[in-house]
Amino acid sequence: MNQFKTFFLMAVLTIIFVAIGGMIGGKTGAYIAFFVAFLMNFISYWFCDKIVLKMYGAQPVTEQEAPELYRIVYNLSQKASIPMPRLYIIENDSPNAFATGRNPENGVVAVTTGILRILTLEELEGVLAHEISHIKHRDILIQTVAATLAGAITMLADWARFAAIFGGGRGDDDEGGGNIFTVIIFSIFAAFAAMLIQLAISRSREYLADEGGARLSGNPLYLSNALKKLHMGIARTPMEDANPSTAPMFIMNPFSGKGVLALFSTHPPIEERIKRLEDMAYRR
Repeated sequence: MNQFKTFFLMAVLTIIFVAIGGMIGGKTGAYIAFFVAFLMNFISYWFCDKIVLKMYGAQPVTEQEAPELYRIVYNLSQKASIPMPRLYIIENDSPNAFATGRNPENGVVAVTTGILRILTLEELEGVLAHEISHIKHRDILIQTVAATLAGAITMLADWARFAAIFGGGRGDDDEGGGNIFTVIIFSIFAAFAAMLIQLAISRSREYLADEGGARLSGNPLYLSNALKKLHMGIARTPMEDANPSTAPMFIMNPFSGKGVLALFSTHPPIEERIKRLEDMAYRR
């Protein structure tokens, strides 16, 4: 169901992009805006592992330096039938982990020192299985494409408002005209809708990774117990220096957002994630 939801939302993003592109003066401008957004996200996708690892000062570790961590990731990658990802450790007290890499052949798993301190080996296996599932299902690619479309829509929305206010609506190569207020209202709605859809795609991929990780580890309670600890740990020690653009990569939102902020979180509600995992365990 979540797979279908992801592709449905991607289709909706595409439709919004085409619709708002039609409101801009001239097709050439729409193509340029899309190309710029695509280029930015393409570069981010191709070099995402290097960028984010450097951003957080992640250090590579060998089997000799972290034998238990290496053993767990190696066994999980064998079960998932993907190459062994590269391992990195981030010196940070906030408990968290993420996966990156443009494909399974270039997969990377990074964990903080905080998560290594508070989780048991079984709980750590649940977390790492979640990240291996992300790599196996190429979630980095899916989220990058979603970011490309959402970014392009935002750029086009800004352009449409500018054209409506200063250019009077459509260009000469399009038939008809657009009401200035209609263009402004629709462009604002489109940008907001794109953001919400991107968040929904991110949440769908988290649910899929939870399910896939639970199957890889062999026990959904490994991950559900880990999520409970991570939720409390991040509330006590949020990753204050985290970059908001990288939040979707982490297994849990690195910020301790509450109230209204939780509505715009890149991750599903922690209670729902735990409930789904526990339901999986009880159905076994």
